[in-house]
Amino acid sequence: MQIAYRTAIGERRTDNEDNVGVFTNQTGVKLAIIADGIGGNQGGDVASDIAVFHLGHAFEKSTLTDFDTASTWLQSQIDEENSNIRERSQQFVDLKGMGTTIVLALLLPNELIVGNIGDSRAYLLRHKKFNQVTEDHSLVNELVKRGELSKQAAKVHPQKNVITRSLGVTDAVQIDLHYLKLNAKDVVLLCSDGLTNMVSDDDIQAVLKGHESLIDKCDRLIAMANEAGGLDNITVVIADNGSGVAD
Repeated sequence: MQIAYRTAIGERRTDNEDNVGVFTNQTGVKLAIIADGIGGNQGGDVASDIAVFHLGHAFEKSTLTDFDTASTWLQSQIDEENSNIRERSQQFVDLKGMGTTIVLALLLPNELIVGNIGDSRAYLLRHKKFNQVTEDHSLVNELVKRGELSKQAAKVHPQKNVITRSLGVTDAVQIDLHYLKLNAKDVVLLCSDGLTNMVSDDDIQAVLKGHESLIDKCDRLIAMANEAGGLDNITVVIADNGSGVAD
């Protein structure tokens, strides 16, 4: 499994409130995480930093290797980090109301666990099919699910960035977990909405199917988001379970 990641401030923001990391536990299992902070001022980057690095460091000490153990561990750690972020936000006025989205991929031998809270996404490219694994916890997605808004209209809706679930904002939060078998040459993409609000799924897929190195693919995706306006911070993780090129 090859993994690469990049994060960038974008063209309009003065700070990068995204955080990203890839961590390895005691049995060699890897965990990739992206968090996109919310709350303004310094709150967003503090919340995303807590989410990524606390989870990552706790994971490095773990020995989990199976779905059931990993699922229980992930929800337990999410509960702990939710409390940590809330406590910090209540201690400091400038951090009040901070929170973060989170999307993660736990790469077990021949298995994949994807988890998310908010609108940062995970995708899977398999046999030329590119699908979103996660479901956005957002206002527009709720409207789409209820049939009150089309997917096309959702992309330009003025409230498309309003999220309905985040880490650190409420007393309790549930992480959605998705289990998949991991096939040879599968490509997993994690990204913040700074990518998906700027670049279409078709264009993202075209980059992932290319023959560049993984780090070059990360750089290309970020460049495309910036070329489209770069309205937000942009973070991507690409994990390739093959040769680096998807058939």
